[in-house]
Amino acid sequence: MKNLSKYLADYKKESILAPAFKLLEALFDLLVPIVVAQIIDYGIKQHNQPYIFQQAGLLVLLAVLGIASSVTAQWFAAKASVGFATKLRQAAFDKVESLSFANLDQTAPSTLITRLTSDINQVQTGLNMALRLLLRSPFIVFGSMVMAFTINFKAALIFLAAIPLLALVVFGIMLVSIPLYRQVQARLDEITRLTNENLTGVRVIRAFGKEGAEVAKFDQKVAAMTKLNEFVGRLSAALNPLTYALINIAAIILIYVGAIQVNSGAMQQGQVVALYNYLAQMIVELIKLASLIITINRALACADRVDQVLSIEPAQTYPEKNAARPADASVSFKNVTFTYPQAGAPALSDISFEAAAGSTVGIIGGTGSGKSSLAALIARFYDADAGEVAIGGQAVADLTQEELRQQVAVVPQKAQLFAGSIRDNLRLGKEAASDQELWNAIKLAQASDVVENKAGKLDFQIEQEGRNLSGGQKQRLTIARALVKQSPVLIMDDSDSALDLATAARLRQSVAALLPKPTTFIISQRASSIMQADQILVLDDGRLVGKGQHQTLLQTCRVYREIIRSQFPDWELPELESEVD
Repeated sequence: MKNLSKYLADYKKESILAPAFKLLEALFDLLVPIVVAQIIDYGIKQHNQPYIFQQAGLLVLLAVLGIASSVTAQWFAAKASVGFATKLRQAAFDKVESLSFANLDQTAPSTLITRLTSDINQVQTGLNMALRLLLRSPFIVFGSMVMAFTINFKAALIFLAAIPLLALVVFGIMLVSIPLYRQVQARLDEITRLTNENLTGVRVIRAFGKEGAEVAKFDQKVAAMTKLNEFVGRLSAALNPLTYALINIAAIILIYVGAIQVNSGAMQQGQVVALYNYLAQMIVELIKLASLIITINRALACADRVDQVLSIEPAQTYPEKNAARPADASVSFKNVTFTYPQAGAPALSDISFEAAAGSTVGIIGGTGSGKSSLAALIARFYDADAGEVAIGGQAVADLTQEELRQQVAVVPQKAQLFAGSIRDNLRLGKEAASDQELWNAIKLAQASDVVENKAGKLDFQIEQEGRNLSGGQKQRLTIARALVKQSPVLIMDDSDSALDLATAARLRQSVAALLPKPTTFIISQRASSIMQADQILVLDDGRLVGKGQHQTLLQTCRVYREIIRSQFPDWELPELESEVD
């Protein structure tokens, strides 16, 4: 937790006071056996009742002070641990939000969810326990040994021999169990991932009747985690019997030595009782220490996993200031090549084109041809490996993050809505948007009937991932969200896939009539969606194999002709004149 200690900076006082009050409580506990010994040797043995009552009152006072110290320590420890976990969770969430698509591609969402929830909860518990017991238990153990030496040197040697043996057992098991706890959390990642996949893909699973197979797969993962947990649990459980055995052996030897010392007159009976009480305190504290070490081991393993998230270096950085704003909304690619992280081949290879400000650009090609990848580079979701992507003559890499987001509005391929009202979802594009602006965007997106027919209209509550909306309704609201931004560049990535042809046509007409007109990129599998574009880009296996208007491409691009022929088999196509590479 060393690298995470900065999140505890605001709780230095609590982090000091919590163990300090616990040490004060421990000091009161160490005084109890001495008082009991005095009662036996000077009160009971000499039939001195006033002295007995006096010492009994002292015991009550020590108990009250101990309880007060314990409660105070617990309050400070809770405040520090909860505050620390809150700051750590916020920092981890902020880090996740700042990660680029390239970073997220290499980190499973299930892993991030586990680390933001379960792992941080474990760290919080570990810190709370550490602040309360990490100093108290060793203090009691070594304090008992020191007090034993003040009573009888020969009997105290038993404490001196027992403590190193106990420490060897405790720390030996600790060193073995730490790596195993990391494995347990990694197995938990797998279970979280599988659970998430089943919840999001439940319709597909049921459609193919694979419930049984998924249950079997889940059972297998849970069984593997259970087996590992049981092994770690048995290893950790060995602490108690081993420490009990060592302590009980020490107790037998202590009573034997004490009996001899009492018979010889070297010790009093009360002193033997005090020594046994100190030994009993050691037993209790060592059991607490063993449990604490298990908790701290788990917390350290989890803290390491959280630190891994916080240590991720963003794959992209943005300048704090931009020397010049984009001159207009034109978009250009110059010899751009892009490869996804850990991919075997480029998704885009040597792409070059220019889109004039206010023009409409259609992008078409087969599945996996690189259409969405090209759009992702315009919005700088990824950085190109080579070449330059520019908006208004300014490289997107030179624009600040805020300015780039203002320049580009994206309708993603998968319609994604969030739990909340329709108004809240639409205002993701523009926080200060008025209701009139929202309704204008809704009308443009052909979603007026969707909102008008919902109870509360703009205040209608959308469930997580838009579960209470149809695919077409989600897609239209997603388009409206992008239109609310009124950005100079609009990217519509297969945004009409869930719409009927008539609605899709009205949507394109509405977007084309926008003033001021944005530079619009329409990515679609439907040729009808991009035929009227000012420029059409045809992609095949990551390469730009055609560029121009519809009629030109029919005569010059073989790939485009094949797409048209497959979608409009009745059309008579002109002969292929000359293919442009």
